[in-house]
Amino acid sequence: MLDYPTLKIIWWLLVGVLLVGFAIMDGHDMGVGTLLPFVGKSDLERRVVINTVGPHWDGNQVWFITGGGAIFAAWPLVYATAFSGFYWAMLVVLWALFFRPVGFDYRSKIHNATWRSTWDWGLFIGGAVPPLIFGVAFGNLLQGVPFQFDNYLVSTYTGSFWQLLNPFALLAGVVSSAMITMHGGVYLAHRTEGVIQARAVKGAIWAALVMVLAFVAAGVWLQNIDGYRISSVIDPAALPDPLSKTVVREAGAWMANYGRQPLIWLLPALGVAGALLAVGLLLARHTLSAFVASSLAVVGVIGTAGASMFPFIMPSSSMPAASLTVWDSVSSHLSLGIMFWATLIFMPLIMLYTSWAYRVMRGKVTAGYVQENEHAAY
Repeated sequence: MLDYPTLKIIWWLLVGVLLVGFAIMDGHDMGVGTLLPFVGKSDLERRVVINTVGPHWDGNQVWFITGGGAIFAAWPLVYATAFSGFYWAMLVVLWALFFRPVGFDYRSKIHNATWRSTWDWGLFIGGAVPPLIFGVAFGNLLQGVPFQFDNYLVSTYTGSFWQLLNPFALLAGVVSSAMITMHGGVYLAHRTEGVIQARAVKGAIWAALVMVLAFVAAGVWLQNIDGYRISSVIDPAALPDPLSKTVVREAGAWMANYGRQPLIWLLPALGVAGALLAVGLLLARHTLSAFVASSLAVVGVIGTAGASMFPFIMPSSSMPAASLTVWDSVSSHLSLGIMFWATLIFMPLIMLYTSWAYRVMRGKVTAGYVQENEHAAY
């Protein structure tokens, strides 16, 4: 079995892969939902838009569920602290997600304009709200979350829902929302044609430009935010105990990893370059290549956040020593080892099945297809 420190790093990487997978796979259908009321001007056009993601949206939810399950199993202290501290924010995400299954399944069941328009906006909420909240959450993590532990490692959150909506966190939310909207627009451009494709291209380009500007602005702002640094000696092989270290806050601490490992600069560069490359490829109507570039932008943005914070996962602003890190918030050596081998077996199977499903159901979704399958299509 792999040693404990190696497994801790591996699971930090694996959770990152799951978050990226969720943003790419479930993110593009959320982006399509965000664009739905604006790209589709008639009922038929909106049905075309919905059917581009209709066969896959529920399967893509697996990435969301798996990511949450991995955090629960690999980082139990992070799961407990985050889901209690961000309780109302997580409920907002959950309530927004309720609109998706009901909207997809029932939207076209009744031939009533008001009914269908209502569910169109429900799908918009289900697509637009979760990325915004997740971005706000990341913005708060970079600033530190007000929680602390007692001697029994029982966490107490001292903030409120409204405190989460601070200026930097909202800017991070703009980055996340624009990124997912861009990604959905690129996918929609690849699966449609004509006027719908033209509107999708326009929406994706605007979203990409907003993402790049907001991402760069957040990076500049981050240099003036007090980051976190472990000032005591860390034993990577030690049993989890978040109260066994000392942590200091200092300006520029989130940039320290870039000084130690200059290759990390490739991540923010990838976030910017991927989005701009997607714009260029969209203008040339190379939509599949644009989707790859958009996916790379997602990798760059999420990777930048993770690399900046490493080894911190959930810093504490009210009790810095209680900050949760890669080294002291994980499960046991045995649990991480068993999960690693299970992931090594099942992750490739999931990816192969997903690839096969997308290959079988590839091609453009047209108005003629929706009309011919009036009672079968969404």
